[in-house]
Amino acid sequence: MMTYDVAAFGSLQSRLADWWPVLTVRAVPTRPRVILVLNSMTIDLPEHFLPMIPAYEERYLCFVLALARSENTRVIYVTSLPMLPRLANYYFDLVKDLKPTEAASRLTVVSVGDPSALSLSQKILDRPLLVQRLRRLIGDPQYGFIWPFIVTGLEAELAVELGIPIYGPDPTLGHLGSKTGSRDVFEAAGVPCPRGAGGLRDRDDIVDALHALQRTGPVRRAVVKLDNGFSGLGNADVHLEYADSRPAIAEAVDRLVPDDASLTSESFLAAFASRGGVAEEWIEAEQVISPSVQLRASPLGEVEVLSTHDQVLGGPNGQTYLGCRFPASPPFIEPLTRYGRAIGAEVSRRGGIGRFAVDFIVVRRDGEWEPRALEINLRNGGTTHPAITLMALTDGTYDEESGQLLTSTGPKHYVATDHLEHPQYMRLTPDDVLDVVEAAGLGWNAAAETGVALHMVSAVALNGGLGATAIANTSVEADRLMSRLRLALDSASGVDST
Repeated sequence: MMTYDVAAFGSLQSRLADWWPVLTVRAVPTRPRVILVLNSMTIDLPEHFLPMIPAYEERYLCFVLALARSENTRVIYVTSLPMLPRLANYYFDLVKDLKPTEAASRLTVVSVGDPSALSLSQKILDRPLLVQRLRRLIGDPQYGFIWPFIVTGLEAELAVELGIPIYGPDPTLGHLGSKTGSRDVFEAAGVPCPRGAGGLRDRDDIVDALHALQRTGPVRRAVVKLDNGFSGLGNADVHLEYADSRPAIAEAVDRLVPDDASLTSESFLAAFASRGGVAEEWIEAEQVISPSVQLRASPLGEVEVLSTHDQVLGGPNGQTYLGCRFPASPPFIEPLTRYGRAIGAEVSRRGGIGRFAVDFIVVRRDGEWEPRALEINLRNGGTTHPAITLMALTDGTYDEESGQLLTSTGPKHYVATDHLEHPQYMRLTPDDVLDVVEAAGLGWNAAAETGVALHMVSAVALNGGLGATAIANTSVEADRLMSRLRLALDSASGVDST
């Protein structure tokens, strides 16, 4: 197992306090700034997810938009496999009056050339000459920093090797982003969360926790979560039918249904035994919504609310992340902001810095909305790149009270997904997709500040899918844009949409 020099890493991270004002995609620094984008999926992923890693590594190409704001900015973008050259130009073309040739001179795309399932950070560390090359590309380390997907010991080790800080928390705080750690933070912050228990180690602990739960208030269903599950794929549904005896609960646990369809109940419980997790009540009500709040904690302890979203969930049990809508529904914005700030303050008090998100469940009972915090994503995630794209492409300012992004052309709304997919889309190449969007007139309109921005375009060749953010002046218009995009892709790939 690789380790990192804790003292050296801490010294590098101390630079972030000075860098903080320009650690955004829209910042206009007065001194050189080098952003090393490292979208390394250094987390436990389901096996069927692994072929998609190269496409996910491209999910933060929106960072090339930072080149449009300042000639002092350079971006180094690292991927496992070579990237379609046209993709960078696609993002340059989104920005009005930007000269693609000049912007391209400040972008360096580096490919490891390794398609294996190892994390991108591991692949880089395994290649000393590549590390040396990245050092040369960065130049003076005083001007560089890493924008990561997540910070683990591997990312910290790479930061030390390169001599630049990383925009995220120390890996020793990683437990705050686990399901168990999240529950601890919620309790300390005084934020309500579902009844249940964390720190569970195996099947017997799950049974004991659900038995105790039934004794405090019977539930028909429960959810079991791996401590470090990703996008809901580490969750499983337990149908209790109000079972109150330990043997009956044990039988229900043995029949649990994982949200990851590639897992059986036995393989899920085996994974739980190695990784641990939580068991919680499944909250049922007249209406259930799953919003989230995005936050940023500074090295000085300041907490900023960046946005609120309604999440779009799917999968066998409705717990798999598919996309999001911005802004969140109006009734949720105030409690999400208030509870988010309390959670952010607790994370900051414990030393957390950088961007992170908190997922909630909001239920309606007797006409009243009741929020419950579910988990902290102590990393960038599925709501990060749509929000950054919106900020980079508009002149907007986020209004915390209304939860809206206010621009000179009015408040903006968007719907975003990583799962715009159909098996027949595999008949399209990434170049085809870009051509289809252009021909359909769905590109970005800089004057109106509306249109579609694509991401994960290379996924179309892997599983017939891609991602998109449809930005408009109303949520209805955003939905129409996304529908037009889907129809255009259907038509180009021969999908029968009748």
